[in-house]
Amino acid sequence: MIAPRITPLMMAAMQTPSAPQYRTISIYTKFDPVYVRESQGRFTRLRWFCVLLTQLVFFCTPWLQWNGRQAVLLDMAARKFYLFGLILYPHDLIYLALLLIVCAFGLFLVTTIAGRVWCGYGCPQSVYTLIMMWIENRTEGNRSHRMRLAREGWTTERLLRTGSKHALWLLFSALAGFTFTAWFVPASELISGLQQWHFSAGAATSMLLYGGLMYANAGLMRTQFCRYLCPYARFQGSMLDQDSLIINYDNQRGEPRAKPGADRPAGANSCIDCGLCVQVCPAGIDIRKGLQHDCTACAACIDACDHVMDKLDLPRGLISYSSARQMQNTKPEQTARKLRPRLLRPRVLVYSALMLLMCLSAGVLLAKRDSVRMHVQTDRMPAVREPAPGQFEQVYRLHLLNTREETGNYDLNIEDAPALTLNPYDGIRLAPAGGGLISVTVRNAVTLKPGHYRFRLTLRDKATQQTVASEQAMFRVPG
Repeated sequence: MIAPRITPLMMAAMQTPSAPQYRTISIYTKFDPVYVRESQGRFTRLRWFCVLLTQLVFFCTPWLQWNGRQAVLLDMAARKFYLFGLILYPHDLIYLALLLIVCAFGLFLVTTIAGRVWCGYGCPQSVYTLIMMWIENRTEGNRSHRMRLAREGWTTERLLRTGSKHALWLLFSALAGFTFTAWFVPASELISGLQQWHFSAGAATSMLLYGGLMYANAGLMRTQFCRYLCPYARFQGSMLDQDSLIINYDNQRGEPRAKPGADRPAGANSCIDCGLCVQVCPAGIDIRKGLQHDCTACAACIDACDHVMDKLDLPRGLISYSSARQMQNTKPEQTARKLRPRLLRPRVLVYSALMLLMCLSAGVLLAKRDSVRMHVQTDRMPAVREPAPGQFEQVYRLHLLNTREETGNYDLNIEDAPALTLNPYDGIRLAPAGGGLISVTVRNAVTLKPGHYRFRLTLRDKATQQTVASEQAMFRVPG
């Protein structure tokens, strides 16, 4: 019998193993304050132009007037949405759906062509963050001054500067919250409430919620909102391809890096490792490490790098908007003049075609939209009356809605049923953008056999005699 092999265990006293080392890894990245340096250049001017354009639209639109009312008002209480001469109702949600689809495909198209330029130039989070940073630079000083204040602790100067910054942030946030609410509540009503310092619960909630979110997101969180809460940064990669324009650092020109000075090697490349591209980045990332999901394509690093290249009398483009294909195909002697991007490619054409299709669909639906809407419903009690032998009558309830801002005078007629007549009435009058419930009586003019008779109620404009609404109904003769 073969004895089993036994592996002897060494006694603990004879072993001197090192104690196991454990390290706690947090799933959250520690937030380090980012002291952003102000940038100057063509892309920075373009960003400020977008800020001015978007804020002019946002702050000025609620004060525009149209036909004696607010031109743009999304009146949730009255369930009416005024867009200049167009009035929409809850059953017009198809237009909102089409608008959202167009915006979605537009975002996909822009991302496919030029990456996250929407985030850098048009997103409200980026726009208001830029405004908050501008206020910060005017109250706390430039980057080096803010860093000095942070190192010195809470001195009197820092308390005054930081307090004034937060006061201006809160003031701007309150103004934005008031304006946002004016899109949904008439601005005149808000002005009256401001004078009396009394707002409705809905208006007060809207102002506090929008203003508070702006202060927290754009003033305090900034790019942390984009990093952790916005899903767009996560799925943008699925819309990029080799021809999408993104912020790229030219490694062929920039590496290896060398500081300027007398000891700078003769064959050194363009990057002098000044770090300005990192200092002006709102997210505090180093674009020289490649594209990162925190990059919003604001191009502040491009402006900073171009400024340095101009001082060194070197060609611009070390950091630029370029595609992966351009960077791969560009020869060292052509780095200053990048190849033109390829725009006509299948993905761009598909998104463009879908956007055009949605826009045409919305246009056709708006062109065919009825000026008056009518819904015919049989009155419940009684269903059929017999005022005389062989003569029957039914009462119908007409739900009418005038979608125009003009008073409407209409005639109601029966078509496709010569044996049926309407009781005499004085016509129908609808107020501008108003509706009503009208009862009409239909009776048979001749003796009819028991059964169901289909007819059509038609509403015509008294002035032009044009048909504005028509709907079928059923007349029943009991057996």
